[in-house]
Amino acid sequence: MLSFLAPRLKNALAHVNLNLLYELRIRTDKPLRVNAGGSFTYLGEAGLTEREELAIRPTAAEVEETLFAASGYSVYAVENQLKKGFVTGKDGERIGIAGTLVYEGGSVLSVHSVTSLCVRVPHAVEGCAEEIYRKTLADGLRSLLILAPPGEGKTTLLRDLTRIVSQRTQANILVSDERGELSAGDLGATSDVVKFADKLTAFTAGIRAMRPEIIVTDELLASDYEAVRRAVESGIIVFASAHLKRVEDVPEKLFERYILLDGLGKIGKIYGAEDVA
Repeated sequence: MLSFLAPRLKNALAHVNLNLLYELRIRTDKPLRVNAGGSFTYLGEAGLTEREELAIRPTAAEVEETLFAASGYSVYAVENQLKKGFVTGKDGERIGIAGTLVYEGGSVLSVHSVTSLCVRVPHAVEGCAEEIYRKTLADGLRSLLILAPPGEGKTTLLRDLTRIVSQRTQANILVSDERGELSAGDLGATSDVVKFADKLTAFTAGIRAMRPEIIVTDELLASDYEAVRRAVESGIIVFASAHLKRVEDVPEKLFERYILLDGLGKIGKIYGAEDVA
């Protein structure tokens, strides 16, 4: 995990419990901030610190070295990911990229002069989806959408929910993992994974070729609901998540149940659940 970090950053993390590390904010010449245990603090040479003056300030060379290593030392191999503003590490770490976008023909060609990286660290929290399963699926499988702002553990919950449903129902599950993050963990013995394809492509190809009973995907955008509609109309159950706070903001009511997380940072804690009208 995090083997792609520049040496000075990697050495500093040797003093940190990685089980509590959720995110790193690596900005050129600015204090390195990390989310550890659900709150942000600084990372210094000797580990976590509350003192900004002790924080590591990554150089432009360290930012570039980290991104190059995360790309497997071949930017061309992850060209399509870079166009979308991220790279996925070999252990499922998602590295968001900020810099200068280069356009060609109206489309993003590449990212140059990278100045910031947002590294999200995946965690397998076994059992965190038990409450969701017990309250919404134990009496029968149904399509559901998990709603919460970024950073509330939606991906972690979906990963564990997939594992639970696979183990307890033996259903054939297709995981559409557009960013390579959702599948970074145990998804159960009956799950198949399609990585780095857009949702419409993954859903369409998966329905035709894999005959899934359930499709699981993460971070729905408004443009992704066509893929969900195709699945639901084909009789397939869909588990998904979205960066939304209210059921009223969901573009299309294609799911049977909507789960709202409590927004307090406790993974798996439900604030409310609503059935489709």
